[in-house]
Amino acid sequence: MESLVLAMVSEPSVCAQARALLGGRLVGHGVTVRITEVEAYAGPHDPASHAYTRTARSDIMYGPPGRLYVYRIHGHHCANVVTGPDGTASAVLLRAGEIIDGHELALTRRHRTGREPADHLLARGPGNLTRALGITMADLGTDLFDDEPEHLTLAPRKPVGPIASGPRVGVRLAADRPWRFWIADDPTVSAYRRHPRAGGTTPRRRAPAD
Repeated sequence: MESLVLAMVSEPSVCAQARALLGGRLVGHGVTVRITEVEAYAGPHDPASHAYTRTARSDIMYGPPGRLYVYRIHGHHCANVVTGPDGTASAVLLRAGEIIDGHELALTRRHRTGREPADHLLARGPGNLTRALGITMADLGTDLFDDEPEHLTLAPRKPVGPIASGPRVGVRLAADRPWRFWIADDPTVSAYRRHPRAGGTTPRRRAPAD
């Protein structure tokens, strides 16, 4: 059951922080991605969040902000930006992006899976995004505001067009919360897939959020 707090909060601050990441550039490991799709997770007020219960794994989500939270699931890595503030667990999952630099290296990393994807599919989906960028568990805790070249760096966003929102992909709890955000009509954005054990009816896609 969703927490009472979550049920009463239609859009926590992490959602605004998620939208602010769209159009930002994640630079590192020889590849640059323009972020086109994200999902917000509101920590202890969100049963779909890893930080709903504080554990050794989720402790990093409690801050400081700007760190990279990486976890492994279904054989691939997922990368999240901790948004803080310090002591308040929240994070934004990076779901998809457009490769704007380091295309050949990203293609080589993705081609190791046995397939050579089209350009717009290179970083489409959280596992493909981390694979294209070369992100692994070794990047856990990286300070994304550290501009030293050997680190992953989060560069300021550039203006984007309309932003759309809808339910998060593949979560069983709080499945109807429209806390996934993406640049409308961008071909790199992943497809919506509802968790087979999520309750309720399949929600309709919402109109652009801004």
